[in-house]
Amino acid sequence: MRIRKAHLTAAAGALALVTGLTAPAHATTSAAAPVHAVQQDAPSVYGSAAYLMDASSGKELFSKNADDRLPIASVTKLMTAYVVLKTAKPTDAVQIKREDDQYAEDGGGTTADLRPGDRLTVGELLYGLMLPSGADAAHALARTYGPGVGGFVAKMNTTARELGMNDTEYVNADGLPKRGGDGYSTARDQSVLAAKAVQVPLIKQVAGTRYHSLDATSEHRSYSWRNTNKLLGTPGAIGLKTGFTRAAGFTLAFAGEKRGHTLVGVLLGESVSSRRFDTAEALLSWGAARESA
Repeated sequence: MRIRKAHLTAAAGALALVTGLTAPAHATTSAAAPVHAVQQDAPSVYGSAAYLMDASSGKELFSKNADDRLPIASVTKLMTAYVVLKTAKPTDAVQIKREDDQYAEDGGGTTADLRPGDRLTVGELLYGLMLPSGADAAHALARTYGPGVGGFVAKMNTTARELGMNDTEYVNADGLPKRGGDGYSTARDQSVLAAKAVQVPLIKQVAGTRYHSLDATSEHRSYSWRNTNKLLGTPGAIGLKTGFTRAAGFTLAFAGEKRGHTLVGVLLGESVSSRRFDTAEALLSWGAARESA
């Protein structure tokens, strides 16, 4: 996996959160968002927004600025995977083109290091999309199943409305910054999507995989991908998706199965990369204990 220079400046990105980068102009504010009571013994959450819910019942367990519209970075790719699997079969083949690699190169995004000319199945590409957070994989899938990236993004937004995600607007399939304005969503909306995504067996399997490799075949060269999600390895943790841009900060959609409950949540606008995983683990443990009480 190659990581572009734009993503090697995580420290600069964190500093940018403190020095004036703001949410989209049409974002709601904390004052306008509904106030939800949270138990005093809940874990500390330092990010801009967070939400935790029971995926089975939809019950809200924790909320902090959950309706603020914020950029979500590569958490966007969770919707990409969800939309692809609404129409494509995991065994369908996708031809990788130079424009897929060039897109990730030009945008400064993380990549699955896909090689033009290779043919990979949708199932294989989902690992490249979710584990190393490949912008090239997102572009290849969107280009193929839009058809065209613009058509695919329209499908993403249509799906968001169908799920009741009315404070979400996607502008691409990967979450990279885009001229004219980034997309946005809320911690609540993304938690609704996470609850749906964990019901899709392949997404759940891919998101919970720490390392995946492909041997070379007549269709493609060999690949190996490691998951960027450091929450994995925690008992019961499923995934789901990490993200980072300067505007979004460090983001995380997460899920876990604890004490007979499947919980999902989202953290947005965290300034310390490692802290989002610690916070997610604490929220999952706290939420499971509360549901089992």
